Amino acid sequence: MADPLDALRALMTSHSPPLDALVVPSEDNHQSEYVSERDKRRQFVSGFTGSAGLALITMSEALLWTDGRYFLQATQQLSNRWKLMRIGEDPGVETWIADNLPSAAVVGIDPWCVSVETAQRYEHAFAKNKQKLFQLSTNLVDEVWKDRPPVEIRPVSIHPLEVAGHSVAEKLEDLREKLLQEKTNGIVITTLDEVAWLYNVRGNDVAYCPVIHAYAIVTLQSAFFYVDKRKVSTEIQAYMTENGIEIKDYGSVDLDVSLLGSGKLKSNGAHGVEENGKDVTGPVENAAEETKNNRIWIDPNSCSLALYSKLAADQVFMQPSPLALAKAVKNHAELDGLRKAHIRDGAAVVQYLVWLDNQMQEIYGAAGYFNEPDGSNTRKHSNSVKLPEVSVSNKLEGFRAKQEHFRGLSFPTISSVGPNAAVIHYSPEPSTCSELDADKIYLFDSGAQYLDGTTDITRTVHFGKPSAHEKSCYTAVLKGHIALDTAIFPNGTTGHALDILARTPLWKNGLDYRHGTGHGIGSYLNVHEGPHLISFKPHARNVPLQSSMTVTDEPGYYEDGSFGIRLENVLIVNEANTKFNFGEKGYLEFEHITWAPYQKKLMDLTLLNVDEIKWVNSYHAECRKVLAPYMNEQEMEWLQKATEPISVKEVS
Repeated sequence: MADPLDALRALMTSHSPPLDALVVPSEDNHQSEYVSERDKRRQFVSGFTGSAGLALITMSEALLWTDGRYFLQATQQLSNRWKLMRIGEDPGVETWIADNLPSAAVVGIDPWCVSVETAQRYEHAFAKNKQKLFQLSTNLVDEVWKDRPPVEIRPVSIHPLEVAGHSVAEKLEDLREKLLQEKTNGIVITTLDEVAWLYNVRGNDVAYCPVIHAYAIVTLQSAFFYVDKRKVSTEIQAYMTENGIEIKDYGSVDLDVSLLGSGKLKSNGAHGVEENGKDVTGPVENAAEETKNNRIWIDPNSCSLALYSKLAADQVFMQPSPLALAKAVKNHAELDGLRKAHIRDGAAVVQYLVWLDNQMQEIYGAAGYFNEPDGSNTRKHSNSVKLPEVSVSNKLEGFRAKQEHFRGLSFPTISSVGPNAAVIHYSPEPSTCSELDADKIYLFDSGAQYLDGTTDITRTVHFGKPSAHEKSCYTAVLKGHIALDTAIFPNGTTGHALDILARTPLWKNGLDYRHGTGHGIGSYLNVHEGPHLISFKPHARNVPLQSSMTVTDEPGYYEDGSFGIRLENVLIVNEANTKFNFGEKGYLEFEHITWAPYQKKLMDLTLLNVDEIKWVNSYHAECRKVLAPYMNEQEMEWLQKATEPISVKEVS
């Protein structure tokens, strides 16, 4: 296949005006982190397959920005025509453009794939050299991508109330109250998981994410759902009508945003539909009179520049979407579902470990999960049977698929041996992946979508003889993992403040990791969910953790070319019962809901204190208890051994 760089540069030259640079982001029209195959434009032009990155193409250079999770992967995947720009180490794209392109340079963007916040940041940086951000009428990548995947029509489904917890009527009522509080008449909702959550619907338009390519507009009187109508069954049509929501064509959202701005967007659907004697559309009497100015709420981080451009700048209320926080703070049904989903998921992971332990011993003559050989491992028999990284990850998916309410994986499984485990978001390919090796660390980071919850778990294991250095690093990661899990902190604390807890044991040895420590997780929605996170990144200061949020606990350590270690559980934030309550703030703590043992063979017990040993023993005891109903006799015997308590006397 011809390199798309040449074709793109030809289009840039012939464009009116000629383009000095073209920005190709990872995001789709909804600023999604994970996108459909046909929206992977940055991957198409660069060859880099990571989920996060931005390509910049000039007439003489091609640059790819990505974050620390992908530095190693990008160096492996980019051709010599590309230059890797490391976020956090190299200048940002807007700074690079301002400093390296000529005065009055024209920089082309697809305004649908760039957020308002990003566009305004670019324009501010370009102003000093009078460089221009130019909104293209068509996406140039699409013009050269001749075999771009077609649109696939996948049906919309209803997310049952018993797992959603709150009805559409309740969610719309809460949203309209927020609109009134901010003196706004309507909101444009562009984020896919927010649309799905608000209307209690799910889909399959993006791999691993149960979302629909759709927009929503909600006003004080009306609600609209913008979707390809070929995805809408008569059942969905009736469901939307019952909830006072009008279905409109996906492509009509830009016209309707213009109408919304001019106060002319009217609904043709039924209104005043009652549910248990209550108006489900929830319009407040004389609500229009309460908002004298026609202000429209958009989230500048997720609303595209294309839609923002349909509104007058002085009528836009730019604040984070109120749905992001509402979705992140889980209700009772969602928390109950998440707990149950993680137990079933943990059972699948243990069943996988039992199978894998047996296979490693049979095929490779490995000492196994529990034992260490005297010397290095020697292969037991011929190469006729192998365990490639892809095959074993498929086996893990098979164990999950047998669990109740399984709907698919929540992201591509990271199944990685030795040096591959140092590639933080490694994704094994059948034609190139490595074979398991009893002398090397094996890291698997995986998760599933269940009707009642989304899961994400990482464990690191060794089936041979781990080195003293590997044990030391594993134990430092475990100590950080425990330190975050056991934290108690006041209301108002952000994930930025807590991030240090997971890193301190590594820092003591001069070690660290280049990714965040925790992200929110959806309720049968996206595996990465904001607005909160636990991270060293500045935006982790923006949103305090709250009771009933979910967040992961996943410190790690990676040595390029050698090994990688990560441990990950999902946590629920709960109110803590502390002896005192300084400042009357109230205090919070974590509840772990992920269940799978930690490999004691990889622990250097001399580096663990008594409290950490007690934590491991308590966690393992709970593992046995919650997973026992899902284990057969052989699996239970293995789990019993994996979770045997460590004697406190073993701690020096």
